Amino acid sequence: MIKTTKKFAFLILLSGLTACGETLLNEEKTHDSDEGISQLTSAEKPDFRAIVDVNQKKAAFFDYLRPAVEHENQRIERERQFLLELQAKVESGESIDNESLAYSEKLGNVYKVALNSDSVTLGWFNVMLKRVDVLPEELVLSQAANESGWGTSRFAVEGNNYFGQWCYRKGCGLVPSARTTGATHEVATFESAYLSVQAYFMNVNRNRAYSELRDIRAAQRVAGQIIEGVNLAEGLSRYSERGHAYVDEIQSMITHNKKYWRQG
Repeated sequence: MIKTTKKFAFLILLSGLTACGETLLNEEKTHDSDEGISQLTSAEKPDFRAIVDVNQKKAAFFDYLRPAVEHENQRIERERQFLLELQAKVESGESIDNESLAYSEKLGNVYKVALNSDSVTLGWFNVMLKRVDVLPEELVLSQAANESGWGTSRFAVEGNNYFGQWCYRKGCGLVPSARTTGATHEVATFESAYLSVQAYFMNVNRNRAYSELRDIRAAQRVAGQIIEGVNLAEGLSRYSERGHAYVDEIQSMITHNKKYWRQG
């Protein structure tokens, strides 16, 4: 039912993005009230630097971040189901109630796809459904491991930033020690690892730099295929200045660590 989906309150509303994994600080926090959020934000962070055994470190790292990835995908699945049900109503000529329209407007604002003349249209659904879709855990967790040095980077330890996300207001994060002269960006800090994961999801699903990834994912949907991380990684060449070498590295990590994945 659409109304059960609408009970899920909003995620963080995030500021606009540019490219290369740059981000987004929290503008407003309006979480749902379930206990899962509290557990995700209060989970004790392992000291990854102290874990010597490679397999143990990998398992601990993936287990620490996986609940946040699962939670975000569950949220997105509910939002997507709402959109699909509403799209079916529009296609069949049914009238749309004010509550559904208001929720659509909120979703559109969050995903940066404004309603056309304050109404839902088939064109609006087409754009939204490309953005409101899941990201496979193997892709998310591999990028987190790569960007954070398996949770050992300064930005992960001090700022709960696992994806190299940037911000641009003075004092918004941590100043990189090797920042180029004249540069003003900082590396964003988050109150919890969960919020870093949430920001990453919104980055990839909204940022125009990753439209290719969303196109690949939409094609997988049309073909009835599993949303699969190795293929989606092809759309991440703009996440790093290294371009396709970065893509190759993420794909290699996904393949090399396949024993740790629970899906796909």
